[in-house]
Amino acid sequence: MESPKVERALISVSDKTGVAEFARELVSLGIQILSTGGTRAHLESQGIPVTDISQYTGFPEVMGGRVKTLHPKVFGAILCRRNEPADLQVVAEHGMWTIELVVVNLYPFEATVTRPKCTWEEAIENIDIGGPSLIRAAAKNHAFVTVATRPDHYPLILDQLRATGRTTPELRRQLAAEAFRHTAYYDSVIAAYFCRYVRDEELPAELALGYRRLSALRYGENPHQKAAVYIEPLAPQSAAIRAVQLHGKELSFNNLLDLESALEVARSFAEPAAAVIKHNNPCGAAVAPTLAEALRKALAGDPVSAFGSVLGLNRPVDKATAEVLTDPGLFIEAIIAPDFTAEALEILTTKPKWRANVRLMKSGPLEGLRARWAYRFLEGGVLVQEADILPDPEDEWRVVTTARPTEEQLAELRFAWTVVRHVKSNAIVVTKDHMLLGAGAGQMSRVDSVEIAIKKAGDRVKGAVLASDAFFPFADSIELAAKAGIAAIIQPGGSVRDQEVIEACNRYGLPMIFTGRRHFKH
Repeated sequence: MESPKVERALISVSDKTGVAEFARELVSLGIQILSTGGTRAHLESQGIPVTDISQYTGFPEVMGGRVKTLHPKVFGAILCRRNEPADLQVVAEHGMWTIELVVVNLYPFEATVTRPKCTWEEAIENIDIGGPSLIRAAAKNHAFVTVATRPDHYPLILDQLRATGRTTPELRRQLAAEAFRHTAYYDSVIAAYFCRYVRDEELPAELALGYRRLSALRYGENPHQKAAVYIEPLAPQSAAIRAVQLHGKELSFNNLLDLESALEVARSFAEPAAAVIKHNNPCGAAVAPTLAEALRKALAGDPVSAFGSVLGLNRPVDKATAEVLTDPGLFIEAIIAPDFTAEALEILTTKPKWRANVRLMKSGPLEGLRARWAYRFLEGGVLVQEADILPDPEDEWRVVTTARPTEEQLAELRFAWTVVRHVKSNAIVVTKDHMLLGAGAGQMSRVDSVEIAIKKAGDRVKGAVLASDAFFPFADSIELAAKAGIAAIIQPGGSVRDQEVIEACNRYGLPMIFTGRRHFKH
């Protein structure tokens, strides 16, 4: 069957961008416009002839506009199958028209609930009922009806209407797919908002995730991979993905991964802290009385790996901190921090040799709510777990060796334990003076991670402490650590060979703490 000629369009939009120009073009093509409420008033104010939907249905808008398009004459006009005689008979018997074009976008629920001080009542009133129903009806009947849900659809439709007075089946199918995606996203935002207030089903039987595209990326992990970045609309504002770019080149896929890791490490500390990230693992981390000193120490942890790194800071970047980054041998890809002072921005955008390209990202305050759930997408599915963001209860820690850590060692072990949870498993870190000296990450054997961390630390390993994200399965790692000069160890415990590991520590007079909780990061 030939595509039907477009004779009537129903227009009801919240976002009125370009709608008057679009409607004026439709009228010039001889298409009748039906509309409702605010959209009708907007079009009439632009001198565009409009038929009020109530005039067509014979039923007024009621309940403050809650009910205006929910009427059989509206949905019959959209859902009528032009190749079904029974449908056409119903249209004739009940004095219905047919509608070939539906132009609808929805109440601004997302914009409403993300406003500060939005009330529950305001949120409820911005749940669109008629709009999604109109969109879904038009998309279902896309064999005969064209549906537009965004202003950038208007030129596509007009080009075809000017040429033939019709739209092609291919365009209608494309717009129908986008329409169903649009209503699914809209409903997912509403579901996410309601779930903030419902705690009885923490891991629900059905998972509705909605993400809105923030921007396209040049490419993904590698140049041959297409990529884009999407945001979860109700996610915490302090997430790295929501940071404001103040300066520098376009962000890459890998930049975003590293920026999130950098921010996660830095925000784990109450003291001024700096993290140096390379390939999604910390190669430097430190805390100090000032941010500048913390950054200097973090960069000194592994200067070779720090070249081309991403930095995370948990305080606004000031002049002194920015000056640390003017070392001529340094190259930084991106920096994320709560803010940058005007002096710091001046330095970072004029002094270093990489000044033109470095991405400077303002995260805003880090004290806000955190996302409770973490998602890992697999092919055809998703894993969901509670995010590993809470500090471990130190009252559950146990010294399991004869030797006990000194107060100074205990403070260092706390620092090491905070860092190691951000390193990919199998994870080992060596730290001293609240500074990461060496990290062994992502190895298939834990003893290999120990060897790498000790090698990275070099001569500085003597008197340092060592942290492991999970238990030691054998005493070989303890032997390596003790012979290198490690002074204390912290690990979860829980191996069937724990006693062998404890005895090895006792032979060398090494204090060791069992935390009772592991921190795998795959």
